[in-house]
Amino acid sequence: MSQATSTQIQLAARPTGWPTAETFRTVEVTYGDLEPGQVRVANEYVSVDPYMRGRMNDVKSYVPPFALDETMTGGAVGRVVESASDDVPVGALVLHQYGWRDVVQEDAGGFQVLPEIPGVPSSLYLGILGMTGLTAYVGLTTIADLHEGDTVFVSGAAGAVGTAVGQIARLLGAGRVIGSAGSAEKVELLTSRYGYDAAFNYKDGPVREQLREVTPDGVDVFFDNVGGDHLEAALDRMNTGGRIALCGAISQYNDTERTPGPDNLANAITRGLTLRGFTLGGYLDHAPRFRELMTGWFSEEKIAYDETVVDGIEKAPQAFLDMMSGGNVGKMLVRTGA
Repeated sequence: MSQATSTQIQLAARPTGWPTAETFRTVEVTYGDLEPGQVRVANEYVSVDPYMRGRMNDVKSYVPPFALDETMTGGAVGRVVESASDDVPVGALVLHQYGWRDVVQEDAGGFQVLPEIPGVPSSLYLGILGMTGLTAYVGLTTIADLHEGDTVFVSGAAGAVGTAVGQIARLLGAGRVIGSAGSAEKVELLTSRYGYDAAFNYKDGPVREQLREVTPDGVDVFFDNVGGDHLEAALDRMNTGGRIALCGAISQYNDTERTPGPDNLANAITRGLTLRGFTLGGYLDHAPRFRELMTGWFSEEKIAYDETVVDGIEKAPQAFLDMMSGGNVGKMLVRTGA
């Protein structure tokens, strides 16, 4: 057994509006010898995700807020370097929620031992093979009840979840898949790499007008990661009986004033629409079927993925800020270098 030093990121202040560098603090924590049942893990990749912005506020939600002056948490994947547990041996690749640090030492019960697939990087367990892909799958199937031939519109389509949604929708039989993104480069990726039939840059003009142009036959399923003007635009274009999966509202996470609701919500009544919000925690029972399908698609080389990787755990705050402002394609990750 031995001591280890861990570099960790704490929440130093609760932000009002956009977080800044001063929202975070970097500290060094020294771990002593393992206690019985503990493991020590050198993280390989740490995930930064939009939902973490909500955890910086001291409000009740589906997940507890981050505590001030304590190390933040979130998804991470790493390698066991010391173990006092028979269930989690040295050398095992593990998934856990002790992110925002390069080394973690905790009870073995907090770690899930992962299968290692030759040629598959461990980072994918935080992305397309993990919660990101499962979120896309659950949103399309259980929440939006995707039917073969449906026209699907995805907001924030070049992000981690959005790139998964487009591909999974296509593989499950969607008739047409439309996406929005924030640059010409991302729009091109959606149509050339991620299975989207059409895409537009929401910065080029009103979303309502652009969506109308690319959906002459309307929209059956809307997978919303953005909210705001994208939700209003989709409500205009939804077909009768359409389904909307409300996964995120990143356009509003840093608002300091109450955001007005959609001006056309009455369309939900007149067109018989279903708007259903979800968080993944209530749908983890769908994971086995998702893993079965995704493993098959992946082995058949039907799945593409991109990652935006920032090196160094001390860069995690900037990686988070960049992700919130659209500076990533696919999953935003921090490679810890531990």
